[in-house]
Amino acid sequence: MRIHYRSLLFGLLLVTGFFHTSLGQTTASQGLIADRAMVVSAREEASKIGVEILKQGGNAFDAMMATEMALAVTFPFAGNLGGGGFMVYRMADGQIGSLDYREKAPLAASKDMYLDKDGNVIPQLSTLGILASGVPGTLAGIFEAQAKFGKLKPRQVLQPVIDLARNGYVVTKNQAESLKNHRQIFIQVNGPNTFFGKEIKAGDTLKQPALANTLERIANKGKNEFYKGETAKILVNHFQKNGGIISKKDLTQYKAVWRDPIVFPYRNLKVISMAPPSSGGITLGQILKMLEPYPLRNLGHHSPEYVQLLVEAERRAYADRNHYLGDPDFVSIPTNQLLDSTYLKSRMGNFSFEKASKSADIARGELSFSESMETTHYSIVDAEGNAVSVTTTLNGAYGSKVYIEELGFFMNNEMDDFSAKAGVPNMFGLVGTEANSIAPGKRMLSSMTPTIVEKEGKLAMVVGTPGGSTIITSVLQTILNVYEFDMSMQEAVNAPRFHHQWLPDLVNFEPKAFGTDLLRTLKSRGYLINESASPIIGKVDAIRVLPNGKLEGGADPRGDDKAAGF
Repeated sequence: MRIHYRSLLFGLLLVTGFFHTSLGQTTASQGLIADRAMVVSAREEASKIGVEILKQGGNAFDAMMATEMALAVTFPFAGNLGGGGFMVYRMADGQIGSLDYREKAPLAASKDMYLDKDGNVIPQLSTLGILASGVPGTLAGIFEAQAKFGKLKPRQVLQPVIDLARNGYVVTKNQAESLKNHRQIFIQVNGPNTFFGKEIKAGDTLKQPALANTLERIANKGKNEFYKGETAKILVNHFQKNGGIISKKDLTQYKAVWRDPIVFPYRNLKVISMAPPSSGGITLGQILKMLEPYPLRNLGHHSPEYVQLLVEAERRAYADRNHYLGDPDFVSIPTNQLLDSTYLKSRMGNFSFEKASKSADIARGELSFSESMETTHYSIVDAEGNAVSVTTTLNGAYGSKVYIEELGFFMNNEMDDFSAKAGVPNMFGLVGTEANSIAPGKRMLSSMTPTIVEKEGKLAMVVGTPGGSTIITSVLQTILNVYEFDMSMQEAVNAPRFHHQWLPDLVNFEPKAFGTDLLRTLKSRGYLINESASPIIGKVDAIRVLPNGKLEGGADPRGDDKAAGF
């Protein structure tokens, strides 16, 4: 999830105004409309395979397995077998839940493993190479969800993905540029003969026989193939041979965990989002509850006052995130207090439209009793009305860059999401404390925010995004764009975004998307604006249920993202 400034996509549709939409709007301002079911993901091939499984009689959880593995084939930048993620679901009958298949620290990990003898963080040790990986959870997650709720056999679900890996897919211009930019580091980490060390051009058909063979074994033998079978043996041997610490015991002991999602009201909406070790649900809830007393619609979309209000709520919520949040199996998290309306009102007590707060003056709140484009998100609604919102990641682009040639996939560098040392920023500039320190078997804190929104008791939106620490604020603004400013799903996704995360004390704006008058006004009120090459913020893939019951997809034009449906 590292932010790469040079990979900005300048073909962005810049939408800066206030939108009023209706079902009669033109297709230019509306996404794909489907009657019954939809998948929106980072690659057209993955969305189409997900829809194909739905057409074969599968449901959202079957499509989840197919889409996730198709992204592992076509989007190795973030799609994965060697990473982990989170899933939030809502069944057609209103039942809700969430699944945590976040990576875990290996049993041989230790609190100070990335520090030198003087107690300083060793550069890149937690981000690049064999020691950067946590124990992968992706296969455990998709098999757990599909076994509990799916309708088809895993072999049927995975067959089109195996075919895709074996027969190949066409490399896009965006993907070719990304592979070119990372080629030398692939070679540095894995040697000159590594699979992705070769030159790969736009328009090439990329076949991945090693990955196809791995998926074939998993389809035949199930989850245990990855955690106890031949695949596990190859993975552990690779780590042991190269100085890594992931062991056979790490894999055999890994389990995905069902968790109660974070649920809270915002005006007439019910928001269902991910619980810790994701910081997404609590932080999103804090921000929305701090905003709720203010007339956002009257302030105007992207007015100076609207931007100020969001920035100040974000500043305070991220200060709390960085102090209080971690793996709930290891630390006690004061969820109810953090989401308490009285507490959050007090957090905004010193806010003024006249001038900016300073992050140096905003510590964590005192309670009465603490990620860039390298993640990927997909949203699914099936014909029965079941919905899943899934965010999955390797953390950095292509994770740790460690590629296991015999298996055909990259490993994560998720260990960087721990606090290597309290007070020292990770790759996203997020500062953590003891709550997110490294411990054997512990899950690292995440910003991933898969979210489902209900309105008047009915499914209304499925939303999420990559974006590292900007994930939460991108999901926030997408929800507000629809429900405060009447945008279509596609308009809400297209609209430019901004971000603040407490530290560093800078407001980041999407490049070339906001007027100079706005920035000048904010500066005059004391806001520090990042005027360097600021990152594109998030890459949202979302689905909205329209008043007539049809589905509208919002596939982010900042990437190769596509919606598919029927």
